[in-house]
Amino acid sequence: MTTSTFRTCPDTGFKVYSSAENLIKANAVAGVVFLAVGGLFGLLVALTRWQAVHLLPADMFYLALTAHGADILIFWIIFFEIAILYFASAILLNCRLATPRVAWLGFALMLIGSVMANVAVLQGESSVMFTSYVPMQADHKFYLGLILFAVGALVAVGVFFGTLVIAKKEKTYEGSVPLVTFGAITAAIIAVYTILSGAVILVPTWLWSLGLIGEIDTLTYRVVWWGFGHSSQQINMAAMVASWYAIAAITVGAKPISEKVSRMAFLLYILFLLLASAHHLLTDPGLSSEWKVVNTSYALFLAVLGSLIHGMSVPGAIEVAQRKNGFTQGVFGWLRKAPWGNPAFAGMFLSIVLFGFLGGITGVIMGTEQLNLIMHNTLYVPGHFHGTVAAGTTLAFMALAYIVVPLLFRRELIFKRLAQWQPYLFGLGITGLSIFMMAAGTLGVSRRHWDMAFSDASLTFDYPPAAFLIMAMNGISGIIASIGGIAFIIVIVGTILFGKKRDEEAVKSNPIVYQGGSTAVSSHGSAESLHIPGTAILVSVFFGAFVLYYFINWKYLSEIWPLS
Repeated sequence: MTTSTFRTCPDTGFKVYSSAENLIKANAVAGVVFLAVGGLFGLLVALTRWQAVHLLPADMFYLALTAHGADILIFWIIFFEIAILYFASAILLNCRLATPRVAWLGFALMLIGSVMANVAVLQGESSVMFTSYVPMQADHKFYLGLILFAVGALVAVGVFFGTLVIAKKEKTYEGSVPLVTFGAITAAIIAVYTILSGAVILVPTWLWSLGLIGEIDTLTYRVVWWGFGHSSQQINMAAMVASWYAIAAITVGAKPISEKVSRMAFLLYILFLLLASAHHLLTDPGLSSEWKVVNTSYALFLAVLGSLIHGMSVPGAIEVAQRKNGFTQGVFGWLRKAPWGNPAFAGMFLSIVLFGFLGGITGVIMGTEQLNLIMHNTLYVPGHFHGTVAAGTTLAFMALAYIVVPLLFRRELIFKRLAQWQPYLFGLGITGLSIFMMAAGTLGVSRRHWDMAFSDASLTFDYPPAAFLIMAMNGISGIIASIGGIAFIIVIVGTILFGKKRDEEAVKSNPIVYQGGSTAVSSHGSAESLHIPGTAILVSVFFGAFVLYYFINWKYLSEIWPLS
């Protein structure tokens, strides 16, 4: 057995084993690096789609689009999620990490694979975009890089499960695992299915790129690939929600209203969330209407129910905690007095709101077979997942980083004023990106076309003039989001390199964890209160927006697809 020393965290009182601490640091730093690289490519894409700027030529546009998709949707997200898995197991359960050497092997495979895939894209022979649909063919190093990354991630998930076994065997916690750990378990279970789906289709595609297999069936590729491509975003959702609960507990001492109900919501994710992959296949002729209807119009709503539960439980837990902390004036006194100057809390709450309104509502719209027809393969689709992956997951992970980095690197945040503004700046930019892309998609603007003016095409098509104005606003939003992303990189990297060491005096004068927050995040228990009038009003506003937008899209469908 590999020995591992531990220290007691002065902020939380948790045992922090060196093996887990170092692996969390490595995965988090790698994730932030790919966030920076992917964000740069994303800015280039946004400036190219801004017709007045139209920055990149066609070949470089598709290269940048491919790199942006891989670096943000796969590498940044999953690296950081592995760090969350190790945090939710080894740190929250006061446990040593299982097989640290194997964990480092997994990290090495992930790092090698991600670098290999990026090199293949930058060499100009793998501009197949995130979906990499056959018969488009990338360089064999691109597929091999994704395979190595997937294997490394699967190894890391195995280490996570092994750590849970050690914690149970050595009785490092009492009762059930904490809710945050339960959410991480949900993410890990979904990750196993996701990674295996990727292996099933990427391994033969890699052999095809080497000339060892003659043909890959396009429909089979799409069906199996989306079990990887979209399900990887379901890992994000589970990890994102676990981060919400963790940040709420650490910043204001919040406990879930009912832990049993929250756990049931995570269980709904495991059973039904993967069905959301089907909305990418609703226009494919090879799949039956019965299959499409069952997956998207019925079973998918059980996963939506899970998100609705979390969407009420987290703000409700915050309201209960704030009222317990003495902020009882009026219906929204608890919200006005929340620690909005804390970038962790602000980023978390913005993530909840933006994910719900931008990503959640539009996800249900796209998951409805009939409505999907009016937005499939338009810019509405990336507008939706910028509302989920960027406004939701990325903002939540940024918020968590403002807690994890000072705790594990034991450094004071630098540029604290910039850190306070960063979540709002990034949230504003991503909100614009999401809304304007969905607006352009509603006008029919293509999802992947390099030149919406069709200036060199023999057959042209004229979009409404408003589409060009919308894409200009999209470009401006991309610049704002990039500034917010750069601010995050400056604060986090600068803190790691130059931040003042957190000694015992700093812990007392500038606490990161709210009094009682350590117990709230690491123990099993509920708030046992349903006095949440403010949250009830907020949820009612959300449902009103949900119903209104759902009706608007059916009205729009009736106008472009008349049945009389």
